[in-house]
Amino acid sequence: MYAIVRTGGKQYKVAPNTVVSVEKLDAPPGEECTLDDVLMVADDEGRVHIGKPRVPGASVKAVVLDQYRGKKIRGLTYKPKKNVRRRYGHRQYLTKLRVVAIVAGGE
Repeated sequence: MYAIVRTGGKQYKVAPNTVVSVEKLDAPPGEECTLDDVLMVADDEGRVHIGKPRVPGASVKAVVLDQYRGKKIRGLTYKPKKNVRRRYGHRQYLTKLRVVAIVAGGE
């Protein structure tokens, strides 16, 4: 069984007992959270439920493992012939989740 979940503007393919890093969620480590924005669910019998845009009644239950920051991204902007240069860096806040269960909704 697996599901396609949308969180933080991105889509993730999740299955039970997988670990996934998503954009920051407001939950301390150890707390259980529910992801309700499920776009597709495929079960073990081969049935696929595709949402329009979401599958009604479907959700993914996950446990927060860690709150951390990602790898640093370095950027540079410049304007040619003007001697204008600017360097910057960015580290995204992330949340590491372990998927506990997928609750499949029905049509």
